[in-house]
Amino acid sequence: MKRFVAAALYIALSLGAIPAHSDVATAAGLRTGDMKKLVFHTTPEAVSNASFDLADGAGTATLDDFEGKYILLNFWATWCAPCRHEMPMLSELQAELGGDKFEVVTIATGRNSPAGITKFFADTGIDNLPRHQDPKQKLAAQMGIFGLPITVIINPDGKEIARLRGDADWSSDSAKAVLGALIAGSS
Repeated sequence: MKRFVAAALYIALSLGAIPAHSDVATAAGLRTGDMKKLVFHTTPEAVSNASFDLADGAGTATLDDFEGKYILLNFWATWCAPCRHEMPMLSELQAELGGDKFEVVTIATGRNSPAGITKFFADTGIDNLPRHQDPKQKLAAQMGIFGLPITVIINPDGKEIARLRGDADWSSDSAKAVLGALIAGSS
């Protein structure tokens, strides 16, 4: 299956069939399994400029700080069972696709102690994702995050292009093909 998805992606990219996020949304064969829940917007949407806390008290940031690359922004919480299930898959995705053009950004929203977040990451074997926080849920509220987990894809221009409610297998061939197509289209 991996070879089929890789071959389909290669052919689609070489033919210029996937130049924009709207094409990825409708590309036959790329969106299977959990990726069918990924809803692409017809036009990119503005994101919040509310600040959030960086891991380990390193200050604050906004989503503007990530412009220039695709961001898979995951809102989660330590008490969220689906988040616990999903986090290792997000870690695998970051390990495989993360770099100058793509990054997985995780933000614990609501009441999540820094010690609890550190324990959550240790218990799930995560060492390559950020432990950012939105303790007062200002960013989450402005982004329309109601329920967890919710994952948002932000394009290099800093606009939201897609959203998935609930957990998903982000380490699946389909997820990697969809995100790979987006990243390749930004070259």
